[in-house]
Amino acid sequence: MLSTADVIAFAATARHDEARAFYRDVLGLALVADDPFALVFDANGTMLRVAKVPAVHPAPYAILGWKVADIRAEVERLRGHGVAFNRYPGMEQDEAGLWTSPAGARIAWFHDPDGNVLSLAQL
Repeated sequence: MLSTADVIAFAATARHDEARAFYRDVLGLALVADDPFALVFDANGTMLRVAKVPAVHPAPYAILGWKVADIRAEVERLRGHGVAFNRYPGMEQDEAGLWTSPAGARIAWFHDPDGNVLSLAQL
């Protein structure tokens, strides 16, 4: 059964060097491997394979996210590394770009170097 199997997360990059630096140095993920097919990171015990592709066509929604204990602190840390947070029309976001869901979760979105939407969530 897959209920006991480890999950592998996937993203794609056409900008390998920038993606390596972003996921490793900005997001703080440990680089496990860099081969001709993918950059492989350890995301707190989950394997993240960032596939090396000729072109990326980013989805308009988040493909990868992190549950964090203090979203404001994480937003400020990432801003210190030059990360810009997305704003979306029709969604009330505070000055830091945080949106509060009807259930009370606080969420912020940002892009990786290929334009993939990533997110932070404090539940």
